Amino acid sequence: MSSPGPDPQRFVIVPQRSGFRGWAWVLAAAWIVSLAAVGWAATRIAAPPSTGTSQLDGRKFASLNDELAELRQRVTTLRRSDQITRNANIEMQATLAEREEEISGLRADVAFYERLVGSTGQRRGLNAHEAVFAPEAGGTWHYTITLTQNLNRGAISKGTMRFSVEGVRAGKLASLKWDELLQTPGAPGQPFSFRYFQQLEGSVMLPAGFTPQRVRVQLNGGGDQVFDWNAK
Repeated sequence: MSSPGPDPQRFVIVPQRSGFRGWAWVLAAAWIVSLAAVGWAATRIAAPPSTGTSQLDGRKFASLNDELAELRQRVTTLRRSDQITRNANIEMQATLAEREEEISGLRADVAFYERLVGSTGQRRGLNAHEAVFAPEAGGTWHYTITLTQNLNRGAISKGTMRFSVEGVRAGKLASLKWDELLQTPGAPGQPFSFRYFQQLEGSVMLPAGFTPQRVRVQLNGGGDQVFDWNAK
């Protein structure tokens, strides 16, 4: 009796599915392509700009720097010009003020000389025209006493001048004599000699706490004349 043979139903022939393997290759290729695309994009983002763009931006930056430097220089120049103009205006105003003061003084001098030597001026003998004082650095006072005469135009007036200063000291009236003002006991008067006018100048010292109010000028041969204290 022969052994039984294989059961024909135990073995099944399965045909190969070629379609699934094809799709696997397609997916793998797509994945590789996507990786390559991501790498290329990352390289483009991280890479510096191209040489042409870099050169263009550099030229633009240099041009803007040059323009900025030029504008700064123009601003500096304009500021200097404005300051020079301001200084010139200030100096001009000061000069004009000085000239106006000088012209005013000259006009006063002309009026004084016209009264003194003019045909319509009042005839007067020897007299003191004015007494002016100005403070000095050392605490002294510089005085200018102007003497005039036009009564006798051909005569020479000669003599000596003294003055005293009247004021207040320690709440009381006080008078400082000529030798006290010069701080020289027995000081002689200041000599003068002129035909029409003469200005006598010098310096005197006022004691601390003394407030001057009037000046009394004494001319030998011309009497006394009193002026209000005139300080410039």
